[in-house]
Amino acid sequence: MKAEALFWQQCTQAVTDDGSIDAQRLMDLVIATYRVHESNYDEIERSVETLLRENDVLRGNISALSQAFDGQKKLFEIILNNLPLGLSVFDADQRLTLSNTRFRQLFDLTEEDVTAGATIADLTAKMHGTENATAEPGRRTGRHSSASARSSRLRRREWLMDDGRVIQSMVTILSDGSNISIHADITEDRRAAERIAYLAHHDPLTGLPNRIHFREQVDATLTERRPDQQIALVHLNLDRFKSINNTMGVSAGDKILQQVTERIRASAGSENTLARLGSDEFAILQAGKQQPWNVTALAERIRRELSEPFLHGEKQVELSVSMGIAIAPDDGEETDILLKNAGVALSHAKADGRKRERFFASEMEAQMQLRHALEADLRASMENEEFELHYQPLYDLSQRRICGFEALIRWNHPVRGRVPPMDFIPLAEEVGLIVDIGRWVRRACNDAAQWPEGIKVAVNVSAIQFSSSDLTRDVAEALAAAALSPSRLELEITESVLMENLNEVLPILHALKERGIRISMDDFGTGYSSLSYLSSFPFDKIKIDKSFVNDIVDNKEAHAIMHAIILLGDALGMRVTVEGVETAAQLALLECEECDEIQGYHISPPRPAREVADLLSLPPKNGGMMRLPEAKR
Repeated sequence: MKAEALFWQQCTQAVTDDGSIDAQRLMDLVIATYRVHESNYDEIERSVETLLRENDVLRGNISALSQAFDGQKKLFEIILNNLPLGLSVFDADQRLTLSNTRFRQLFDLTEEDVTAGATIADLTAKMHGTENATAEPGRRTGRHSSASARSSRLRRREWLMDDGRVIQSMVTILSDGSNISIHADITEDRRAAERIAYLAHHDPLTGLPNRIHFREQVDATLTERRPDQQIALVHLNLDRFKSINNTMGVSAGDKILQQVTERIRASAGSENTLARLGSDEFAILQAGKQQPWNVTALAERIRRELSEPFLHGEKQVELSVSMGIAIAPDDGEETDILLKNAGVALSHAKADGRKRERFFASEMEAQMQLRHALEADLRASMENEEFELHYQPLYDLSQRRICGFEALIRWNHPVRGRVPPMDFIPLAEEVGLIVDIGRWVRRACNDAAQWPEGIKVAVNVSAIQFSSSDLTRDVAEALAAAALSPSRLELEITESVLMENLNEVLPILHALKERGIRISMDDFGTGYSSLSYLSSFPFDKIKIDKSFVNDIVDNKEAHAIMHAIILLGDALGMRVTVEGVETAAQLALLECEECDEIQGYHISPPRPAREVADLLSLPPKNGGMMRLPEAKR
């Protein structure tokens, strides 16, 4: 009730009968009314005070929220502008609503360029680059995504900047037509990916296509071959290249390989495909040429180029190459067959003495099958112990007596019969069985232990035994088992042993020599560096190859060479043994030259171990030579 109405009501109540106002009563009524509302006023005051306090708190909260919002806004701006990726947001009208610093940096834009409301067309016009039209097109999200996800699309765009950078943009288009884009500089990633792809198909040392890439090129060439077109595939292998790595080091070998590559590349020309298949293996694909004339000319060019010495510092290195050639379609119309047949032809080129090329022929396949059969028999023979040792005498010319025997392994196959060493020893070396065969040194030591004390035994050692077995231990165990003095054992090595890995072989030879074992260089004079190897190691003996003996009676030059080698051995304090002595005239000449030892059929062919005692017991004959029973010749 309003105060005026309440007061008039109280006045009415205070009127007396005579119409006058009873002031005391009016006062009482006013006071009573006041007292009734006094408690309400207190409550109102308290409420007002509460509201005021809450208002102050609310104002404080609002201020705090405002400050927090400002902080969050600043934090958002810091994060946004320090992201490693560019960010841009465009509305449904394709106008810019938000972007960060990295976005501007990636596309070389200024702050004025990226003001709110700028269109995509405006920004694109100011970019220093163009969009890559070959980039992968956008794709929709998964087939089973939600309705909201299906309403958006993900697109990839790529930009090639004028400074060479590649910028990739991942654009998410929302259902209302607006979009959010993330931008990244993928230049280094792209280069790394391209490098990986390159290395997957190329040889890193020479830059040539590798085996994988070469196969792809052969596949494509054979697929596109015209009916009247012949395609030649040349498989090249450097002869004995491993010895260069072993003697000069891998780094030097790599540099020489690079020189080899450049020479083959120049010989092959840009119209042919050159690839590196392995460490010292190359291949050339020649298409669109008349064959076999053109590939023959190509092979001759390569051989001529590689025959020139290679330089490493002040050193000259000589190389040779073996080549196998297969021609499609006659030698195969599929990549695997053509590669295999070229490889078969290469194997025959190397087996025929290296330094040559061989064209594939159908009979080669049959020969390879025979070779595989021989290899299988050879492996079985190791288990069946089909080998035996024969011994050929070493004859001391000054003492006119047998001073020792060379142990020569023989293979008696139950079906093949006697297999010549020249047929199975190279194969055993190639397939790694020579190590097991070489361990027949134990049998040789056991046999020698039954001979008179002054008779020695000589055993051939393969290059592979130095790298694929513990030769020092094998020899020590063989001597110990036979109780044979080390001075009675002579190990014969060829120059190829030193060529394979001089640094690895020399310590082993020194260790063997320190044990009292004699070391001999076999086939002296047949290699390129025999004299240099004589200075690398103090051999006890050099054995002159029989190829020098054949003409010494009738050929003055051959006689002079023999004379010089015998003098060299004497000057170096090394005994000299001449192999292949087959006539009395050869023997007489070597006696005049004061040669130390001879070996050959004129003395005796290799004999089984059981005949050694008979050989040792035979008396000398005319001029000090021994007489062999005719039945045993």
